[in-house]
Amino acid sequence: MTSTTPRAGEPDRLATNRSDAVLSRLQLLVTRKLDGLLQGDYAGLLPGPGSEAGESREYRPGDDVRRMDWPVTARTTTPHVRRTVADRELETWLAVDLSASLDFGTGRWLKRDVVIAAAAAITHLTVRGGNRIGAVVGSGADLPTARRGRRAATVPAGPGRLVRLPARSGRKEAQGMLRAIAGTEIRPGRGDLGALIDMLNRPPRRRGVAVVISDFLAPPAQWARPLRKLRVRQDLLAIEVVDPRELELPDVGVLPVVDPETGELHEVQTADPSLRHRYAAAAAAQRAEISAALRAAGAAHLRLRTDRDWLLDMVRFVAAQRHARTRGTTR
Repeated sequence: MTSTTPRAGEPDRLATNRSDAVLSRLQLLVTRKLDGLLQGDYAGLLPGPGSEAGESREYRPGDDVRRMDWPVTARTTTPHVRRTVADRELETWLAVDLSASLDFGTGRWLKRDVVIAAAAAITHLTVRGGNRIGAVVGSGADLPTARRGRRAATVPAGPGRLVRLPARSGRKEAQGMLRAIAGTEIRPGRGDLGALIDMLNRPPRRRGVAVVISDFLAPPAQWARPLRKLRVRQDLLAIEVVDPRELELPDVGVLPVVDPETGELHEVQTADPSLRHRYAAAAAAQRAEISAALRAAGAAHLRLRTDRDWLLDMVRFVAAQRHARTRGTTR
């Protein structure tokens, strides 16, 4: 009987092949779902009114009065608004939070899986129009420089590190960026979401789209101000990833709970109904605070859950954005 030992580098190649297969399946799912919804239009995940002047049409209730076409209105004596054409060759940046709290999940997927899936969907929507996309990735501890396909700048940030992947166009470059994100190792320790978002503010960039993907469990005081600053120059989308156990506890008796960021172990008696009620109330208050902070920053808010069809939720979000646009609103 003979035994074989794997050659040096073979585990890395196998992991890379598995990652590529997962990303390929994700791209196929996103293409089938979202292309059918967006086919024929130059539109992205956050379709805005654009800045190039287009044709005029009659005013409808709900239209932005700032887009009134006064010359046509005066000539026809009927209120008209000016349509605008979506900007081309925009730049989209992702802020991808892969801190230790994302390495958790009790639903159909881990929160980390949903983060990567959301990044893949946004990347597809961006590159299909010929736009550039880049990313900054943060983790809770020392983060290795992203591998394969892209150069990455590593910047110390408190207890962890941040990696910047330059913005480029093309499907090949986009796939390289997604492989780098998927290959990021999650390590114990607290991440700094505020520093991650602030990386999108430096250096200042021309107007584009910024997408922040996180569970936003860090205190809003840490990330709300950088988010508001980012919204000044960018169309902003915040994707919040949630697991059902973060909203309520099941009745399963004594439940050992480990904080992935600190390693602290607690035993929780979930059979106590008053404890479950207090937990659910505190979780609801926390999510309300997160939603209020995102709303105050002017961000479009999409919540994805690990126990739901994240792609269907994203399709509904895109459809709602398009419906709002056709009614003359930007959100």
